[in-house]
Amino acid sequence: MPSVPFKKILIANRGEIAVRVISACKELGIQTVAVYSEADRYSSHVRFADQAICIGPAKSARSYLDIASIISAAEITNVDAIHPGYGFLSENAGFAEVCETSGIKFIGPRPDVIRLMGVKERARAFMREMGVPVLPGSPGVLTSAEEGLELAEKIGYPVILKASAGGGGRGMRVVNNPDELPSNFIQAQNEAGSAFSSADVYLEKYIGAPRHIEFQILADEHGNVEILGERECSVQRRHQKLLEESPSPAVTDKQRAEISVALRKAITHAGYTNAGTVEFLMDEKGNLYFIEVNARVQVEHPVTEFVTGIDIVKSQIRIAQGETLKEILPGPVELRGHSIECRINAENPVTFVPSPGRITGFHVPGGIGVRVDTWAYTDCVIPPFYDSLVAKLITYGSDRTEAIRRMQRALGMFIVEGIHTSIPLQQKILADPDFQAGNFDTNFIKRFTGPK
Repeated sequence: MPSVPFKKILIANRGEIAVRVISACKELGIQTVAVYSEADRYSSHVRFADQAICIGPAKSARSYLDIASIISAAEITNVDAIHPGYGFLSENAGFAEVCETSGIKFIGPRPDVIRLMGVKERARAFMREMGVPVLPGSPGVLTSAEEGLELAEKIGYPVILKASAGGGGRGMRVVNNPDELPSNFIQAQNEAGSAFSSADVYLEKYIGAPRHIEFQILADEHGNVEILGERECSVQRRHQKLLEESPSPAVTDKQRAEISVALRKAITHAGYTNAGTVEFLMDEKGNLYFIEVNARVQVEHPVTEFVTGIDIVKSQIRIAQGETLKEILPGPVELRGHSIECRINAENPVTFVPSPGRITGFHVPGGIGVRVDTWAYTDCVIPPFYDSLVAKLITYGSDRTEAIRRMQRALGMFIVEGIHTSIPLQQKILADPDFQAGNFDTNFIKRFTGPK
């Protein structure tokens, strides 16, 4: 069946990712509709879209998470498709289902696939069946603390309790011995229920000093799958990433090839379509273990775009139109050079306290191998209602050393006045000898921040 180009797409998101999707649509000759809350009336995505509709007050639950309002905006503007970006409704199977029922294409996986990948213990069981390495843990949701104690005894301490429907570090508890498990089980359940409307938790072996590695996938609607290499995401605080790069300095060519073969089989068998990310932990011996699938575009996708030359957002749209990967991709996927991304957040670089407010001065760096994805501008206001991401600064070099030096130069030329940002902390990270040597794990950031 031939592909049918979209004429108009609604972006169900805000900030830099909304601007990013608008840019991709403009290059494809597709009209765009922005939705915005009252707090985002003067945001860049509102200005750059062909049409814009206010969908509610500042609170996300009454605007960007209000499915009825978003679908109404889509129907009023007669769009062909909705791009959910990341966060908000991007991995909401119910939203994807409503889009489908309303005759609007959801630019992402099918609802049933989102459900499979979104419930972590189900995804782990599926990947285990497909031959993808998975950390030892519970086969499904824990029904009681007693079950957790019995399983932890077999696996060996430490173990970690995780929210089945969660992410971002919420609903997670490390358990070092049997005495700690009952109380942590209750705490993890309570936090998971509060954050994700599901108190389900599962248990797995805890790796104390892992690296966080993720593989980018693209899958069309004709059964074809491509793996676009991996990203290193170990520089993070409380499971929130601060800096990412591709390729990982810790992954070997052999590992990349082996994981890619296993993932291609799993993704094909699952019927997964569109873009997605498969996340792994790497232990001290260099072994990779699957942890979860993010069924959406990632914040850090630009580093993969730099090293592969593939526009992931445009690929998402073209896949949703029905095109094959053979039509979309320029040729065999090859990783060339190195790319690094720093998330420029509106927060105190020492205390990490959010720093909303008016930007009184704003200058972005440029030059060869430098990219800035942002929605911000001089005199704009960073609202206190959403995440603190102001911009993403991405650099590319012929090798990792050049990418680091280019990032150091670009950070020094990035001016954001009127609010605090994460730039000073990222400058310290880039100057650290261990970071420059590629010797770090997810505990790395503690040396700059200490326990909080």
